[in-house]
This record gives sequence, structure tokens and C-alpha cells, in this order.
Amino acid sequence: MVGNLLLRGMIAGVLAGLLVFAFARTFGEPLVDSAIAFEDQVNQAKGEAPEPEIVSRETQAGLGLFTGIMAYSVGIGGLFALAFSYAYGRVSPFGPRGTAALIALAAFVAIALVPDIKYPANPPSVGNPDTIGVRTEYFFVMIVISIAAMVGAVALARTLLPRYGQWNATIVAGVAFIAVIAVVQYAMPPINEVPENFSAVVLWRFRVTSLGMHAILWATLGLAFGALAEHRIGNNHRRGAPRLAHR
Repeated sequence: MVGNLLLRGMIAGVLAGLLVFAFARTFGEPLVDSAIAFEDQVNQAKGEAPEPEIVSRETQAGLGLFTGIMAYSVGIGGLFALAFSYAYGRVSPFGPRGTAALIALAAFVAIALVPDIKYPANPPSVGNPDTIGVRTEYFFVMIVISIAAMVGAVALARTLLPRYGQWNATIVAGVAFIAVIAVVQYAMPPINEVPENFSAVVLWRFRVTSLGMHAILWATLGLAFGALAEHRIGNNHRRGAPRLAHR
């Protein structure tokens, strides 16, 4: 059963990857071109020679972008299926579609939204190359803390559920999650390396587009995998097979 769901998760990942690629190619790449043009202007003003183009922009925006997005989406789809296999029947009383949607929403908040609030995505020419290692470390630390806080919030809600009921337990767990994230984001060091003359419109649109890519990814995984999983689990129930897990 888990292997079959894993395959369905990867199929959902393929669908999500295609949609994310179409969105990034249409809305993201023109912003990257604008940022690169700004960087070239700055280098030209300084009298610096343009850097050699190891990989052409056409390849980067086409095959390179497609390959990277598809590999990431398929991998995330497989992990999503494994998370669903564990959570179904344990974390919530919802059916396959509801459970998949709940996991997708939680993943989007923990993996994309929360880290992006503190350390949003930047286009080329934004950021000091000497600090890229530190900035990457901070970003992944934020992801790890956010995931841990989300898991803790779910555990807290399950603990409070028998005494306070579904609604109150969820509210308390949600408030606890927000409080932890607020403290962590306040304590984490800020990063602001945007050049003075860089277009605020390009920067804003790039960050919104980046977050939109994550939203499409997780929404597609939640909806597509939920439908595929419901079909598989429904067939098993009709044949008399047991559930993945019992509450």
C-alpha cells in the first residue's frame, strides 16, 4: 500500500512540477532577466568586464529550469506520500482528500511561508556573494525550526483534544505555533543586502512569484494526491482491505 501511494505521490509531483514550471517560465524568468540587466549596468558603470556566460540564459530559463523544478517536485511528491501514509487515520479524522489537503497546507506554512517571511527570496544581483553561505544556513535553520514548531503544534492539539475539543485545541495549538515562530524570527539575525537603486517593483514581484511557485506546488500536491489516494484507498476498502492506520 505504501509503495503504491509513493508512486501516486510522484505522479502528483510530476503534475505539480509542470504547473510550477509554466508559472515560473511565464512570470519569474522575465524578472530574472530584469535583475541580470541591472547587474550588468552596475558592472559596466564600475568598468568591470561582464562575467563569462558558462550556461546560456536560454538553457537556464528552459531546460535547466524544467529539470530542477521537476526533480524537486517529484522528490517532494514522494516525501508527501510518505507523510500521508503516516498521518492518515492518526492525525485527523478526515478522509484521504481532507488529510492530504491538511498536510499540504501545513507544509506550505512551515516550509515556504514562515521562512519566506524572515528571509524572502532574492533575484540575481541582490545579496552579497561573500555572505551566501551564511544566508543559506539561516534560511535552512528557519525551515527546521518551523517544521519542528508545526510538529509540536500538532502534538499539542492532539494532547488537548480530549479535554478541550477539536476547535479549542486547534486554536490553542495555532496560537502556540505563531508565538514560537514570532520569538524565533525576532531572535534570528536580519539580512538586508538590497542595492539602493534596485527596482522595488521587480524585487516585490520576484518574491511574490517565488511564494506563488510554492503555493502552486503544495496546492497541486494536496489536491492531486488526495484524489489519487482516495481512489486507491477506496478500492482497497471495497475489496475489504484494512486502513493504513487506525485512530
